[in-house]
Amino acid sequence: MKKLFYLLLTILLQVSIVSGQNTFKKLTITHLTDSFYVYTTYGFANGQPFPANSMYLITEKGVVMFDTPWDSTQFQPLLDSILQRHHKQVVLCIATHFHSDRTAGLTFLRSRGIPTWSSKLTYDLCAQRNEPQAQFFFGSDTAFNVGGYLFETYYAGPGHSPDNLVIWFSRNKIIYGGCLVKSKENNSVGNIEDANLVEWPKSIRKVMKKFPNRKFVVPGHMSWANGSLEHTLKLLRIYNKNHA
Repeated sequence: MKKLFYLLLTILLQVSIVSGQNTFKKLTITHLTDSFYVYTTYGFANGQPFPANSMYLITEKGVVMFDTPWDSTQFQPLLDSILQRHHKQVVLCIATHFHSDRTAGLTFLRSRGIPTWSSKLTYDLCAQRNEPQAQFFFGSDTAFNVGGYLFETYYAGPGHSPDNLVIWFSRNKIIYGGCLVKSKENNSVGNIEDANLVEWPKSIRKVMKKFPNRKFVVPGHMSWANGSLEHTLKLLRIYNKNHA
């Protein structure tokens, strides 16, 4: 009888965990400004669902994605949602560093005939770490012009990862910071497995100096409230002071 009780309890707990994991939305799309949208998917960190922000831009020539969904179940739903909302196809994707919350969908997008790009550094790291790899790469900071929208990649140096870059949209004064930038919601520097904690503050300062007239800064995770670059510096100062 006691064995039956524990068996039933285990089943109930497993059902509860699965049910809890399914209560969060797997894909959310939020309008940022003009033709820019932030989309959020989820992976798991320490056993809990954790949001990852990416972006897309609507142009006359089609939709440009910046990074891919983290959750593989959302690769096709994202494309379907974009087509349903905007009546346009995705024509390009740029990955900002090699971790799976940025690159997980690159192989999928390529299978759909969508050109995918990354820096050469990211391209090589993906190969080394057995992560999905972009089809094409650029060797240095590069400007793209798609459907009347000009944007440029900028590599300020190592930080969260050796290869993390940001993307600047000069017309709208948007920095897509990816995981180089920590949200003001963050109270720690997060995953530092591949981080360079000495160079990271220097890289943030370079971004701030290069793009002083920024209006929006979108970090890789959590909210994009103003002040995230400054907050990232604060978190790094605290961490480096405590680990000196």
